[in-house]
Amino acid sequence: MRRKHWLAFTAIILFIGCSKKTVEVLTSFEKPQNFPTPTYHFETNEISTAKFELGRKLFYEPRLSRDNTISCGSCHIQTSGFTQHGHDVSHGIDDKLGSRNSPPIMNLAWRNSFFWDGGVFDLDLQPIAPITNPVEMDETIDNVLNKLREHPQYPALFKRAFGTPEITNDRMMKALSQFMVMLVSADSKYDHVMRKEQGAAFTAEEEKGYLLFQQNCSSCHKEPLFTDESFRNNGIGTGYNNDKGRYLVTLNEADAYKFKVPSLRNLKYTAPYMHDGRFITLEAVLEHYADNVQDTPNLDPLLQKDGRLGLHLDKEEQLSILAFLNTLNDETFINDKRFSEQ
Repeated sequence: MRRKHWLAFTAIILFIGCSKKTVEVLTSFEKPQNFPTPTYHFETNEISTAKFELGRKLFYEPRLSRDNTISCGSCHIQTSGFTQHGHDVSHGIDDKLGSRNSPPIMNLAWRNSFFWDGGVFDLDLQPIAPITNPVEMDETIDNVLNKLREHPQYPALFKRAFGTPEITNDRMMKALSQFMVMLVSADSKYDHVMRKEQGAAFTAEEEKGYLLFQQNCSSCHKEPLFTDESFRNNGIGTGYNNDKGRYLVTLNEADAYKFKVPSLRNLKYTAPYMHDGRFITLEAVLEHYADNVQDTPNLDPLLQKDGRLGLHLDKEEQLSILAFLNTLNDETFINDKRFSEQ
């Protein structure tokens, strides 16, 4: 009997300890040691467990779409690095095709613009675009809010998160931001090495690839986020739908065919690659930069060096860079139960 009491007591202590740890993680945003200061405005959207949990439920809520079939999680699947794996361009409502590949959702607290063309500058506004896009969710914000108000659970969830049961656009957007801003990927081998954690080290091949990466790729894919947040034309040429990228936002011809430099984290899970998903493998991406860059309008100057296009990388060097890129995969992130549909 005494042993049973002791086991029960131990189980309670472990439960309390685990619960406390979960609350600590979800009630504050913890900047990874090797990351810069976030750009997201936490002062206007203070992190809380209730808002995070509401945001997670909304992220996986198909009622955000016209026919209640498409959620944010439909095109941003956790096991695929929060992309829609296997599709060159996104598939939305009624299985309509978009014009671009679904970008991964991670480390958004450090972003200053969103989407391939940077058309949205505030994470709190970002969900409006897919909700109202006719080939994504094809719904209106008013209809979404009414559906949530009529739902038996949401008024209580909004009250728990915001103090009163009113369901407004501002509150819905802030809850979604809470979930998305907490999607931090910083537990790859690269991160362990940069933080000088015990036993963490690159192999000789990874170290060689890292040096080659720094020499050839880091100007655009700046560490540790592996993007400099700029918009560039990388010489892949116009796609089948003649998407002019950043130009569609600025109407400046100098921005034609420029797209946001994507992060290189979690590439193992996020194929296919480029804004239109034209490359299925990383090997194809590296071959493009080595041998197939096209002299297109507004081609980035970094791809026009020494009288030739592209990067001067032989096959062996490409394999070394690939070895380094594989150190950026964060298995913990794609398996984190806190971010999965509950």
